Amino acid sequence: MSTREKNKAKVRKAARLSGPTVARLNGISMSARKAQPIASLVRGKMLSEAFLTLSFQNKKSALILRKVLDSAASIADGKGHDIDKLFISRIEVNKGPIMKRFMPRAQGRATRIRKQTSHVIVEVDTVKAD
Repeated sequence: MSTREKNKAKVRKAARLSGPTVARLNGISMSARKAQPIASLVRGKMLSEAFLTLSFQNKKSALILRKVLDSAASIADGKGHDIDKLFISRIEVNKGPIMKRFMPRAQGRATRIRKQTSHVIVEVDTVKAD
């Protein structure tokens, strides 16, 4: 590897370590419509406050979001960020692929069942000191 390539690699690595941390979970078996209200509760909050909020929610999506936040926190810890200063800068719940199944009905008919999935993207960043 030449010197120029090494310098470019160092710059990319420094940018990756200093920027926000992203955690993704693709293909969860829940519709995005059910998970989005819970994601809106923790958007923009500190990480510790978000964990506390999600622990008191009696929804399946709260457990899933808490696991993704835990993953984002561990990734940020591995990058050297202070966990106490992390906040949720971006959280998205998007639609995923829909699995189509059929349910037998009366008189030889069948109705379609749409099993919806979704993708969760969580981005955490450190609080900037003013």
